[in-house]
Amino acid sequence: MNGLIIIVVGMITFVGVYLMLSKNLIRIVIGTSIISHAANLFLLSMSRAGKDVPIIGNGKEYVDALPQALILTAIVISFAITAFLLVLVYRMYRKTNDNHIDALGGYDDE
Repeated sequence: MNGLIIIVVGMITFVGVYLMLSKNLIRIVIGTSIISHAANLFLLSMSRAGKDVPIIGNGKEYVDALPQALILTAIVISFAITAFLLVLVYRMYRKTNDNHIDALGGYDDE
């Protein structure tokens, strides 16, 4: 099972990096979002849910809540970053009427 998760995280990361290397700004934002999903899946794979329960006491088994807290925090941060990047892309499109990264280079006479 861990091998499958490693392969899935690797493929999702590959797709995210491929999209981030594009020259279209929307694809860059989507690639950033996909990489954050890969990081969340990586954190989830490290949580070891199942037989390895970290806290055992008084006949009860407790599951470590730290990986879930990290993933929840990462989801909130990635949502905020994605929203911020979408606003930047929208403002740039309104200013230059172009959705291409070359429009960020300035003018030729500068």
